[in-house]
Amino acid sequence: MPTKKAKTYKRKTIKKRPRQHPLIKKWKKFKPKFLQKIGCLTIFLFVLLGLFLVLVFKWINFSPGQNQDPQTITYQQQANFIEEIAPIAQTLQKEYGILASISMAQAALESNFGESQLSAQYHNLYGVKTEASDPAGVDLPTLEFIDGEMTEMEDRFKVYPDWASSMRAHAELIYYGTTWDPNYYQAVKEGKDYQSQAQGLAEAGYATDPDYAQKLIDMIETWQLDQYDQTSP
Repeated sequence: MPTKKAKTYKRKTIKKRPRQHPLIKKWKKFKPKFLQKIGCLTIFLFVLLGLFLVLVFKWINFSPGQNQDPQTITYQQQANFIEEIAPIAQTLQKEYGILASISMAQAALESNFGESQLSAQYHNLYGVKTEASDPAGVDLPTLEFIDGEMTEMEDRFKVYPDWASSMRAHAELIYYGTTWDPNYYQAVKEGKDYQSQAQGLAEAGYATDPDYAQKLIDMIETWQLDQYDQTSP
């Protein structure tokens, strides 16, 4: 009688998973939160950079109450502005001795050739400020150099009925001085050429910009505004 062969069974081997290091386990738990935080931080940095670039652009292209980018003003608009204020500046030079080129250069520089909001809507060509209590004034943002840094602030500015009134008030301010010092702009009145009058304005602190005198001189020479000056006989 044939004998049955005994069945043999293969023992199944159970593969053991390699043990993970505790730090790896912690990293897997922390990873989603970490990536989320990195994403939020990246977005925050991009927003911060964008705000910084906006402020830089605003600082470069700013004039008080400005409502038009200087780059969008055409040459013809600038020339028309010069032509319009030239006879007024010449008349005022005869009356007060302030060179027409200086009056015109200041007006063009301060008002962005008459295109700033302050000059276009309120006829203030020179950025002249007024008391906070002045009911006829207007509050507008402006940039000032304070402690060597450009700082944005809001101030109250005078309002005039027209550009001629603004230019006359400007000439009278330089000629008669301030309420606390009649000789405040004496260096301007004594200046015999536009270079010395521009320097006198800067030294008297007419504007907080440390490069104010040179900007006036550049404006005069670019547009040849000294051709409008009335030379003494």
